[in-house]
Amino acid sequence: MATRPPAGEINPWIIAVSVMLSTFMEVLDTTVVNVSLPHIAGSLSASVDEATWALTSYLVANAVVLPITGWLANYLGRKRLLIFATSGFTAASFLCGLAPTLAFLIFFRVVQGACGGALQPISQAVLLESFPPEDRGKAMGFWGLGIVVAPMLGPVLGGWLTDSYSWRWVFYINVPVGVLSVIMTQLFIFDPAYIRRLSARIDYWGIGMLAIGVASLQVVLDKGQEADWFGAHWITALAVISFVALVALVIYELKAAHPVIDLRVFLVRTYSTGVFLMAVLGVVLYGSLVILPIMLQTLLGYPALQAGIALFPRGLGSFLTMPIVGAFMSRVDPRKLLLGGIAGGSASLFLLGRLNLSVGYWDIFWPQFLQGVALACLFVPLTTITMDPIRREAMGNATSIFNLMRNLGGSVGIAAVTTLVARREQTNLNNLSGDVSSGKLRVQTLVQAFRSWFIYRGADAATSTRRAYDALFGMVRQQAAMLSFNQVFWLLGALFLLMLPLVFLMRRPARRGQIAAH
Repeated sequence: MATRPPAGEINPWIIAVSVMLSTFMEVLDTTVVNVSLPHIAGSLSASVDEATWALTSYLVANAVVLPITGWLANYLGRKRLLIFATSGFTAASFLCGLAPTLAFLIFFRVVQGACGGALQPISQAVLLESFPPEDRGKAMGFWGLGIVVAPMLGPVLGGWLTDSYSWRWVFYINVPVGVLSVIMTQLFIFDPAYIRRLSARIDYWGIGMLAIGVASLQVVLDKGQEADWFGAHWITALAVISFVALVALVIYELKAAHPVIDLRVFLVRTYSTGVFLMAVLGVVLYGSLVILPIMLQTLLGYPALQAGIALFPRGLGSFLTMPIVGAFMSRVDPRKLLLGGIAGGSASLFLLGRLNLSVGYWDIFWPQFLQGVALACLFVPLTTITMDPIRREAMGNATSIFNLMRNLGGSVGIAAVTTLVARREQTNLNNLSGDVSSGKLRVQTLVQAFRSWFIYRGADAATSTRRAYDALFGMVRQQAAMLSFNQVFWLLGALFLLMLPLVFLMRRPARRGQIAAH
């Protein structure tokens, strides 16, 4: 087994770049395919609904592998697992680009997701151990750029590649990055001395229950809105299977001698609080990331690529702020930065909740930029505080669970906000339609104005009246949709604000030159 060379022999920033390449590539792939779905469907003779399985299959495989990454690293060796996962992800990306059929594409998206699931927690564990405690904030600031910026860059890059070349280049673009990452991993990353390849009996029951429970849950979250949730029997069945499997998993793993997931790490109060906060961050981050471009395209008429570009200020805010936050981590109590991030994130969502159909670009720019700054103040301190009390031997397991909860929180957020927007729009439409039908003076004035316009355009009296009411109800539908987006933004902001008291349950990270043992 390749063990780490003497301390100081390898610059930790070279290690950071090595693991950052594979992490950025993997996180980017969670969103880069979204805007290409119509092109994929048309090219492979499939419907758009069928093509969405290219997204779901990736997320399911990713979610299954994430929590067992720590165990796999001990079983195979961390460096070996990292090289294997990066190589598999790169090869699967190339084969996805060659896909002649949808079934072929979905199969290799499963392989891609399974290999990619190991990349985030392994890279995070490597970084946390490569830097001394006083510099971990800087390391997490660098790593956080990939985690926060990549999902925002994905739709823009995917749209540009699809429009300029072909949807297949969405996958081919991973190949040179993956090859470079494998080379740097081979040269600069080594297993720490305490990692020993396990010879213990494999926890087949734990792996099986985990795979069934997490995979079923991910499918429910990803396909629930499309299938009208529990109105579909297969969604109900998968939800029950997921609940039973995950409850059984928790009970079994707490009693197992060699569990595939060590849940005892949740006995550390700071860690368990941090994992919960990260799950909520996933809900808010991915939820708002999904509904804003939908609002821009459906209500404000933005093309897909321009809607992706409109998310750029959030990435810009994070990109500019994360290095600064990382530098400040060793000088101030990171819990103060975390409190500021939560407050700033809530404020940005409340500002988005005040948008209307007459907004300009800068009305969207500044809330997005503020949210990017807030995310930097959230992500870096939260990761550093949460992982500080964890022993080095348990770091792989802890980062696996941490990343799983962020991803599952994101899936919950996407499912929740898309459902809420649709339901609130219907409620708002019913309420506003009552005003239109009430015969109020303002309504009649608008109808008369529309009617006069259509008569001027050459329509007869009956046709102009019908078109006038159609136009009015079109306006009402737009306002109802806008209100639904406003209400969901306000709800996300309030949810974030409720997390403030939990920060006080977390301990300040140690400034000593070693990781605290718990």
